[in-house]
Amino acid sequence: MGDNYISCREKNGSINISEDVISTMVQTAITEVDGVAAISNTAGGELAELIGLKTLSKGVKVQIVDDTIKVDAIILVRYGCNIVNVAREVQNSVTEAVQAITGIDKSEVNVHVSGVAFEK
Repeated sequence: MGDNYISCREKNGSINISEDVISTMVQTAITEVDGVAAISNTAGGELAELIGLKTLSKGVKVQIVDDTIKVDAIILVRYGCNIVNVAREVQNSVTEAVQAITGIDKSEVNVHVSGVAFEK
């Protein structure tokens, strides 16, 4: 279970949502986008280090920076799909999911395409 929480101050107290919960919902939103072959766990160590992923297996990092939820996702795109269109759809899907889950409408979604998946 994650130790990092996104906190929202309310009149009656605070609401704390684990970054792991949001990460799980983001992963679901990503896999529902047509053209996404997978959330990548094979990205090079340099890319993972660049965006600050602790484990390559998740392929998603969620953090809050200056009241903005920042999401970094590493994906594989299915061969034959337009990479830019798929990445935009991922951004839109993740943005909608984050807003629905947290009620926070300020988000930044960075999509890193680490490769293309060919059908076997």
